[in-house]
Amino acid sequence: MKVILIAGGSGSGKSTISNSIANSIDSENVAFISMDSYYLPLSHLTLEERKIFNFDHPKAVDIIKLISDIKDLENGKSIDVPVYNFENHDRDKMTIKIKPTKVLIVDGILALHFKELRDLADIKLYIQTEGDIRFIRRLSRDISERGRQMDDVITQYLLTVKPMHQTFVKPSIQHADIIIPFYEFNSTGADLIASKIKQIIKK
Repeated sequence: MKVILIAGGSGSGKSTISNSIANSIDSENVAFISMDSYYLPLSHLTLEERKIFNFDHPKAVDIIKLISDIKDLENGKSIDVPVYNFENHDRDKMTIKIKPTKVLIVDGILALHFKELRDLADIKLYIQTEGDIRFIRRLSRDISERGRQMDDVITQYLLTVKPMHQTFVKPSIQHADIIIPFYEFNSTGADLIASKIKQIIKK
């Protein structure tokens, strides 16, 4: 199995690029995992405490389980991926089963931060997008898709999202094999990656 990591700031277009790549390839050969699914369980905290939890820090990610799941896929085993509920900021009881495939795409703001995750990767991508564009996309997404209030989104962005981007996410660009500038949509970059993946599958 070939592992592709896609990193970049929140709202940079990682999921859009990931879905574009996956949609251009036979779905039976490609599996997709979002690192958002691997946020640590927070049921021990109150809802108010969860609301102000720093989800953009590396310690918020259950990296041990993520690494274990990827290795299981590489060894031909199916995995049960957690489902994260962004309205109550905790894991759901349900999971999603993923079977072994020829290609696994993993996206997340910290996908290139963890060395143990990078060591499993065959291709490492970083989506580079201007900060104001990323913030506008995040604001729109969190309000329309995650039931958030505008003031809460802005507060979280200023307190944790922006400083953690500068501290952990942005520096990880140095580990990328390919940097894709993303504005509305860089279809050329996505097409090039999709072509590379198709070559990997054929081999």
